[in-house]
Formats: sequence, structure tokens, C-alpha cells
Amino acid sequence: MSDETLTLTLPDGSAREVPRGTLPREVVASIGPRLLRDAIAVTVNGAVQDLMTPLRAGGAFRVLTPKDPESLAVLRHSGAHILATAVRRLRPDAHIGFGPAIDDGFYYDFEVDRPFTPEDLEAFEAEMRKVVAEKFPFIRDEVDREEAKRRFADDPLKLERIADLGDSEVISTYTDGPFIDLCRGPHVPDTSYLRHFKLLHTAGAYWRGDERRQMLQRIYATAWWSQEDLAAYLHRIEEAKRRDHRVLGKALDLFFFHHVSPGAAFWTERGTIVYNELVRFIREKQAERFIEVKTPLLFGRALWEQSGHWGKYRENMFLVHNSETNEQDMSLKPMNCPSHYLLYLAKKHSYRELPRRLVTFDVLHRNELTGALSGLTRVRQFSQDDCHVFLAPSQITAEVRFLMDFIMSYYRAFGLEPSLRFATRPPTRIGTDAMWDEAESALRQALESTGQAYELKPGDGAFYGPKIDFDVTDSLGRAWQLGTIQLDYNAPERFDLQYVGEDNAMHRPVVIHRAVSGSLERFIAILIEHFAGAFPVWLAPEQVRVLPISDDLAPQAGEIVARMKAAGIRADLDAHDTLNYRIREAEIMKVPYMAVVGRREAEAGTVAVRTRGAGKKQDIVPVSDFIARVRTEIAERVLGP
Repeated sequence: MSDETLTLTLPDGSAREVPRGTLPREVVASIGPRLLRDAIAVTVNGAVQDLMTPLRAGGAFRVLTPKDPESLAVLRHSGAHILATAVRRLRPDAHIGFGPAIDDGFYYDFEVDRPFTPEDLEAFEAEMRKVVAEKFPFIRDEVDREEAKRRFADDPLKLERIADLGDSEVISTYTDGPFIDLCRGPHVPDTSYLRHFKLLHTAGAYWRGDERRQMLQRIYATAWWSQEDLAAYLHRIEEAKRRDHRVLGKALDLFFFHHVSPGAAFWTERGTIVYNELVRFIREKQAERFIEVKTPLLFGRALWEQSGHWGKYRENMFLVHNSETNEQDMSLKPMNCPSHYLLYLAKKHSYRELPRRLVTFDVLHRNELTGALSGLTRVRQFSQDDCHVFLAPSQITAEVRFLMDFIMSYYRAFGLEPSLRFATRPPTRIGTDAMWDEAESALRQALESTGQAYELKPGDGAFYGPKIDFDVTDSLGRAWQLGTIQLDYNAPERFDLQYVGEDNAMHRPVVIHRAVSGSLERFIAILIEHFAGAFPVWLAPEQVRVLPISDDLAPQAGEIVARMKAAGIRADLDAHDTLNYRIREAEIMKVPYMAVVGRREAEAGTVAVRTRGAGKKQDIVPVSDFIARVRTEIAERVLGP
């Protein structure tokens, strides 16, 4: 076989030998004309490329059709080009930036003299439909550097990108009708494939994400293979807006932010109840097998240098000026790891104590950019349910299994379904390759021993070790990255951590970094949106609102409230204004239960119970039975009233 021949292995196990440089569409056509008609792109050894990009490597060859999830990214990337085509038709002055596919859609960046308006977006979308109707083929052309510079002589953003390309990199352009773009692909065969799309909104975006560079106008959009999928996605967007934790946090009187302390939440009385109930739940789950500790918030530079954070993480730390040394040589802690190492070092440890799980809820500070702050999901001050496990290497598999069971059961208590990702060494890291080899092998073996499915994320590990990340899917089908299990061979070396083994000699432990909620602030934001503010009874800041139908029944209603509070139920009396107004107000505040007290109820020792979300339906229940019911729901932490 010559060097110019490639071997392609099809899904059925058969092989095709083709000359290097053959177009994938020719291979697909040789398989069958119907498959060519349905084909969107292909994968070669898992890498997606379009039908117009010459084959440069052999391997596993698979054809993608609209039934394959990977084909959506191809459609959306082409949608970005069609968007740019429409914008350049209507705004020839617009300089073009990047237009990638992203989760659920795509965007394109433009440099223009004035921001785009909603009317502009309407015009661009209408023009896109014209481009789609014209059925322009996506034509790929591979060019040398000088030709590329000539083609984009009037686009400074593209010229800058060309200058960054390596000498051996293939430079390609794609043309659809009048529009040409510098692009690697992949693309659908022609513009008519984009049928079900919608322009969503615009936002400012710094060129190449650098706040020192010019601000561009980014247009966000979405595209799907069917109108049903598009409609469902647009519905999810509207539902997400309705559930926005920033809006609900204010409406439900849970938290707020103030310019005097950007990125740090002020928790109201109601919000603090939610926060504390969540911490109480975690503490109860950890009570038997974890050790809770507290450590200082401010540490000197030497500790951060020893841990590696000063060199790898300093730009994210709040540095503190030391008047004695006239240097910024202290920092508020951005994470708890080094302080837990110091706690471990304070005593001598035996193998009998391992695994030793130290957990803390201390406040942390990270210096996020002002523009990146977003409600509770991106803050500067937060707390984590942060744990560091000190264990013998032989205990890794058993401990990972234990921690995974713990984390997954925690999420399911909130109706959140977890999925797993395994992340390997990043480009910027500490430690030797041999140490990383050992850590990755040990963690992967432990993960695979659980039998759980996982996604591989190469290069996405922490700078000190590989990790298992936990994503959860909420009630809107959105994925959130939350918990983590990170295996660290570096810290025990840097801090000279030891334990006395069975042989009475000193041995080196390993460390597992574990978080479940991640940031408690961010987890509460996720819960607010997951439940649309309608928390389960045990987590709700107000569990029962007692409503007398008239002022003269307020004393009897007050006695019921007192009985509920004595039983550990968060109950309030509301006797102001009309009954209908008070019912509506309780509904707005998403109180799980309303207990209405009329004259018959007061005489009979009952309440008319209205359950959140059940409309006007009322159940007449003895007060004692109702109290028992609510107490059971709290104790068992059931998901709904």
C-alpha cells in the first residue's frame, strides 16, 4: 500500500481504500445515492469534517445525517455563515470576526459603528431566509497565506487571524453566494439546509475575549433540524426567563446585590433560611463519616507558593497589601485546600485513621472580572461544601465509589439527574508526567469500577490533578456542572504529608478534593430555577401561611400558628386586607400551604388547606393531622407538597 492510499473502515466492518485527498462525498456516493442525499458530514476517527474537505487520514469512517446529534453543530456553524452573509448584504461596512456553533445555537461577531437594534435583527433574519432560498453551495477553497491576505484585505479582524496561523496549517475559505469567510469548516452542502432557525439577541463581546481590545457586536441565534425542536427550544428559553433566579430572588425576597460589594450576595431573612436549611441537609448527610473544621480566611504568600496557587492562580486571587513589607504578599483564600493540609500536618496520623475526610463551609473569595459577574451563578464571595480526603493509594477505588454514591444521592434528593465527565491533564499544570500518569490511571480505574457511563474531557483537569466532574440536568433539561472528585498526588509531595503505615514506617498519602454543591450560592441559583422558586416544603422559607377569613378569627388563627411553630414548622399569620388578596399574595410568594380558618374551622379545630399549584381546591383537615402531615414532609424531605 502506498503512502498516498488511505484505508477507511465503515461501521459494518468493511474497508474502502481511497487516494489521499479524496472528497468524503465521493466515498459516500460509492456507498449509495440515498445516503449521499441524506448526508450532512462525516466523521473520521471521531473527528467531524464536511463532505467538501479532502481526506488526509484513514480510520473509522461514519456518515452523519440529521438523525445524528453531531450533525447539529455542522448545521449551526453553517447558520453562522448565513447570518454573516445576510449582515454583509445589509451592512457592507461590518467587519467580520468569528462565527462558531455553541450549545443550542451559534453566534457571529461583527465590528460596526453602532450597536445592532431589534429592528436590525428582524431585517437580518428576513435576509437570511432569502439566502436560504437561494440555495448557495458552500464552496471550500484551500489557499496559501498571501492569497488569504488578498481575499480579506478589507477585513482587519480576519487579517489578524491569518497572521496567527502556523506555517504548516491548512488555510481554507468557504464561499456561499457573495460571502467569503476564513474558516476550517465543517459546513452543510448548501444554504437551503438551514430551515428552522431564529435570531435571539445581541450582546457586546470583546474581540478575542480580551477586555483591552475593541468591543464587537455579537448576534446569538439557534437552529434545529425540525420546527418542533425549534418551537420546544424557544419555549424553554421563555420558561428559563420566567425562572431566572435573579428575578425570582428579588420577587421572593431571598437575596440582593449592592454596588458597595460587587459579586457578594446580601441574604435576606427568607434567603438565609433557604441557605441554612441547605447547609443543615449537607451536615446531616456528612455527620457520621466526615470531620467538619474551620480555618482562617487570610494567608501569607508562602503558603500559596507552596501550594502552587501563587504561580498558577494569582490573577484570580484577592491580594492584600502588607504595610510592614510594603508588598502584596497575602491573599484572601480562593479555596480551602492548603488550610486543610496544615490541619492534617498539625498531628501525626496512622493508617488506621484513613481515609480522613475534612470538610468546611468557610467563605472563599475569587477575583472574577466585573463583566463576568452574574447573579448567584458567578460571584466573588461564596462558600463551598468543600472536603479533602487524605487516604492511602490502595483506598482510592473504594473511596471514589463511596464519594460518587454520596454525591449522586444528594442530587437525586432534589430531583436532579447527574451525569459524569472524566477530565485529564491540562496544558498548564504542576507535577511530573509520571505523577500524572499514575493519578489518571488510578482515577480512571476507580471510575470504571463503578460501572457508571462517563464522557472523556481531555485537557480539562485541575492544574494539580485529574478529576471526575458531575453535571446535573434540571427540570428544563439544562445541564449544570456542579460537584467534583479530584485526585491529587502533587499536594502530598509539596506539603510532605505522611502517615504511619502497618509496617510502622512513614508513607505518603494521596488527597481527593471533593465538592458536592460546588458553590452554595450557585447551587441555590440552580435550585431556584429548577423549582421555579416553588421549593419543597422542607426548603421553603415559609412553609404554611395561616389565613383567617375575617379579623375576629385572627386570635384562633394565631393559636394555630403557635402550635405549628412549636412543632418546628415555619408558619406565619396573615390577617390584613381581603382574603382573596391574601391568597393571591401567598401564591405569588410560592408558599407550599395555605391554611384558611373560617368560623366552622375554628369551632371544629380544622383548617381548609390549599396546596400550592392545586388551584382553588381545599381539603378540610384537623389541625393536628395537618401538622403531622407537614412534619412528615419536612422530616422525609419530600420533593413536593
